[in-house]
Amino acid sequence: MAEVKNVLIAYDDSDCAKKALDFACDFVRRYGARLHIVSVCQLPQFGSGTATEMIIKNAKEIYGAIFAGMDGDPAYQDIDIVKEMEVGNPAVMILHYAENHKIDHIIVGHRGFSHIERWLMGSVARQVIDNAECPVTVIREPSYSH
Repeated sequence: MAEVKNVLIAYDDSDCAKKALDFACDFVRRYGARLHIVSVCQLPQFGSGTATEMIIKNAKEIYGAIFAGMDGDPAYQDIDIVKEMEVGNPAVMILHYAENHKIDHIIVGHRGFSHIERWLMGSVARQVIDNAECPVTVIREPSYSH
C-alpha cells in the first residue's frame, strides 16, 4: 500500500457513520495519518433563500456541537483531526474535498437502502467509489433481516 498521510471520512452522525468513524480512527492510528472528518449539508432542490439559510445555520450548529464534543473526548486525543462542514451534494463535495486536500484514502458508511431505492437514487458511497482517485473503504452495517 502506498504511503497514507491524509484520510477522509464522510460523517453524517448516523449509526453507520459512527461505526465508520471508529474504523477510521483505528486506520489513521495504524498509518500515523491525519483524519479529515467531512460533514456535508445537503440543500433541498427547491426552497427560498431564507429556508436555505436556516438549513445551513442548523447544520452548522449541529455539526459544530458534534465536532466540539470530539475535542474533549479521549478516544480522539492521539489523532491529528481536521473537521469541516461543506454545503452541497454530498458525493460531489466529498470528492472535491478529497482532490483539494490530497486525500490518500476515503472511508464512507453505507446506508441500508433497498435494491430498488439504491437503483433509483444511487448512493453517496457508490458515487464516491465510482469517481474517487484514491482507494475507498465502505463500512456496512450488519444486516438484521435474517
